[in-house]
Amino acid sequence: MKKLIGIGVLLLLSVAVTAWLSPAFLSGINLFNLLQRVGMFGVLSLGATFVIITGGIDLSTGAVVCVVGCLLPYLVRDLAVPPVLALLLLLLLSALIGLWHGVLVVGVRLQPFVVTLCGLLLYRGIMRAFTHDQSMGLKDSMQSMSWLALGRVPLGGEFALPVPMLLLLALAALASVFLNRTVWGRHLYALGRNEEAARLCGVATGRLTVLAYVLSSLLAGLGGLLFVLYVNSAEASSTGNFYELYAIAGAVLGGVALRGGEGSVLGVLLGVALLRVLQNAINLIADGDQLADVVVGGVILLGAGADELLRRFLRASRTSGRTPDSTPRPRS
Repeated sequence: MKKLIGIGVLLLLSVAVTAWLSPAFLSGINLFNLLQRVGMFGVLSLGATFVIITGGIDLSTGAVVCVVGCLLPYLVRDLAVPPVLALLLLLLLSALIGLWHGVLVVGVRLQPFVVTLCGLLLYRGIMRAFTHDQSMGLKDSMQSMSWLALGRVPLGGEFALPVPMLLLLALAALASVFLNRTVWGRHLYALGRNEEAARLCGVATGRLTVLAYVLSSLLAGLGGLLFVLYVNSAEASSTGNFYELYAIAGAVLGGVALRGGEGSVLGVLLGVALLRVLQNAINLIADGDQLADVVVGGVILLGAGADELLRRFLRASRTSGRTPDSTPRPRS
């Protein structure tokens, strides 16, 4: 709870300072664009959260976004696949990619870092060869589905709530119920805290690990659909670049421990919002996004450092809190 309060206060402070330095921040169009980006990147961070809670990492998020972004125009434009069917097929493909990662991590016992890093390189390389580095544009027939990324719900006056933000809130509600109200969610936390202890207690650690990677890739694929519908095109060499870092940064900034076993959905939402506000502030105040990567790198570093310091503090507190009677005495 203290983490959530701290993140919330930092978010409010960032909003207040940005609004003071740049009055354009509170304009209706800027707030709409900001919430739209929070919604799209929040979906990616939500997916990464499942894997990080298990103590793993998913570096293939941006590559999955690239795969979905390039294949959607190909299916709809070149193969004349109905838009709804194309969306469902690409979500299925995304889930299968996550299943493949989970099998390699659990069945072959490869490190998650190695598996997903290779996935990042392989999937983007395949897409670059498949598209010959050409831009893949959508047909006009996809306009009926563009509301998923561009739609808005009027709130009165010039203010409106973007559909991606509503989608993120719906997914966050489902994720919160899964993590906090189901046995599988509690077992997922137990897996991240101590995999061996969880296995000895009867937790199906292998299946849960695979499930985490499936959910991560599935949400990455959904995010890829939103991004390609947002810009109406995709390019294999640039679409999704560094998005895995944005996903991890949002989760870490929201209090998800990189060592696993800790994190909350509300914290992820606040973390993603804070990250987007900081990047929006750079664009408005510095009149450019040259320092955007500095924010992402700093967020991951500070989040990892704070998590390590907290771990040491808690361990020291438990050690100092032992009573003299609890100290083993040598036998005479």
